[in-house]
Amino acid sequence: MSVEVEPVDAGFWDDGADLAACLREPVPRIPPHFGYDSIGSQLFEEITELPTYYLTRVERTLLGRHAAEVAAALDTPRLAELGSGSARKTRLLLAACLRRRPTTYLPIDVSREMLERSAADLTAALPDLDVRGLWGRYEAGLAQLRADGEPVCVAFLGSNVGNSTAAEREALFGAVAAALRPGDGLLVSADLTKSTETLERCYNDPPGHDVFRRFRLNHLSHLNSRFGADFRTELFEPRARVVGPVVEGLLHVLDDHVATLPALDVSLTLRRGDAINVGFSAKFEPGPLAAELAGHGMALQDRWIDHRHRYGMFLFRRTD
Repeated sequence: MSVEVEPVDAGFWDDGADLAACLREPVPRIPPHFGYDSIGSQLFEEITELPTYYLTRVERTLLGRHAAEVAAALDTPRLAELGSGSARKTRLLLAACLRRRPTTYLPIDVSREMLERSAADLTAALPDLDVRGLWGRYEAGLAQLRADGEPVCVAFLGSNVGNSTAAEREALFGAVAAALRPGDGLLVSADLTKSTETLERCYNDPPGHDVFRRFRLNHLSHLNSRFGADFRTELFEPRARVVGPVVEGLLHVLDDHVATLPALDVSLTLRRGDAINVGFSAKFEPGPLAAELAGHGMALQDRWIDHRHRYGMFLFRRTD
């Protein structure tokens, strides 16, 4: 057993170029990784336990039912995971992999604290597992995988594939394809399209809970501490809405507010009723998702779908 956490992009928190560009969009936007500092990562773990947040439970059930099949289909000694978080549900798959072969797990996450905690938990539960955490954004972790040049399967679980714009997802698929060699795999979980009512119930706090509220407001708190911004969090009310196949996590402004980020030379003039976007959650259909990845030389090999909750895991192979 070995455990290490390697910084592959140690300065990513302070690189504000992407953030400044997103804040200047018609609807100001905070890129999702800014929500996953140590506080945000823990809050998201609380979200996964909400009674109305079905995604994690359904995915855990799928992995519990099919872990042995998935492990056999992966057919690789190395499993990397983008946005690994606590890796609780991934543990089911890793245990199945270890029953077949020695396995190295390479979690990639922006929270070093979460990487260290999850690595300790995993190796306590699975003593034969080697864990090499990669601390940074997806792109830097993928670049490290490409430099290593060893066979690997990249896992993108938690339906995180939907947490970006279509253009950003296209760029990410390109980065994944560039990191993989022919025969390497990509295991993607995706939440499939559902009714507006189901999605709004899932992505807003149920009565008696406020964890989605705290998670979304933490995006502003993080910018205040990281970039010297002066967002007044009490002037924002979080609410998710469904627009077509996408759930948008919004912070609605309750009163006129000018927020500045001196470190980025950005000033936002917000009027009552305006909103800041702090997250996308796109929903998919299997055919169009496979077509997107086919455009990057990735062919669908296997799929496992929960037909009741319309949630699936899809294994792709790099073909060229």
